[in-house]
Amino acid sequence: MTAAARLRSGVARSRRHVLAGALAAIAAATWRVPKAAGADQLAVRVYRDPGCGCCGAWAEHLAAAGFDVSVLARDDMATVKRDSGVPDALASCHTAHVGGYVVEGHVPADDIKRMLRERLPIVGLSVTGMPVGSPGMESPGLPAEPFDVLAFDRAGRVTVFRTVPAGAGAGRGG
Repeated sequence: MTAAARLRSGVARSRRHVLAGALAAIAAATWRVPKAAGADQLAVRVYRDPGCGCCGAWAEHLAAAGFDVSVLARDDMATVKRDSGVPDALASCHTAHVGGYVVEGHVPADDIKRMLRERLPIVGLSVTGMPVGSPGMESPGLPAEPFDVLAFDRAGRVTVFRTVPAGAGAGRGG
């Protein structure tokens, strides 16, 4: 094999390795959570920080409730939140889009379904922080904390959509 042929062969192998690495990175950054069998299909796109672990558990909660969930890891979550209209005071660890609404943080699936069913004139729902016992934040041996599911609109108004009491059972549904 000539030097030129070896060089071309090495370049081709190098390009294949770069392409394979890029495809692997895309696959790792975007994944789907299988939904519960026979459940309604409601598409949810979840944006999460690559270093966050609880977002996957919340996505599994949504899939078990019948949502068709896709998860995308993003390094620019502040931009995602700003572009989605999430007020700074309501920001949490992940942001989702479903049915034209925004869902911020560990909002229970039942509340998302109610928002979609009632077609409320809001931007979306948020659970601020990461309350122990909220969907995706279950911790065996720790009591579930009470938390508020907040609704927010484009004018900056925030209202309590629902208060979830302490120890309100699996999935903290409504």
